[in-house]
Amino acid sequence: MTDIYVGNLSFDATENDLREAFSEFGEVAEVNIVTDRQTGRSRGFAFVQMPNAGEASQAIEKMNLTDIAGRQVTVNEARPKTDRPRHTGGGGRRGR
Repeated sequence: MTDIYVGNLSFDATENDLREAFSEFGEVAEVNIVTDRQTGRSRGFAFVQMPNAGEASQAIEKMNLTDIAGRQVTVNEARPKTDRPRHTGGGGRRGR
């Protein structure tokens, strides 16, 4: 399974738009548009999963810098998620 990152995504793009675009290159297992937890609005990027590595590689190459839902997207293989420290939101002063 290959995870593909799609960035600079239009806020109007739907999962169906992505599925349609990427299915030209092969089977699409899953599409996930990342949304803001509070507003439910798209954060402007998504992940597409394709089971066939060769098809995914071709999709990445051909879809990068193409137009989806009125915006030119950047497409590349998704990097593994790294553990980042959680922001606690503390507004206190530092270095006291």
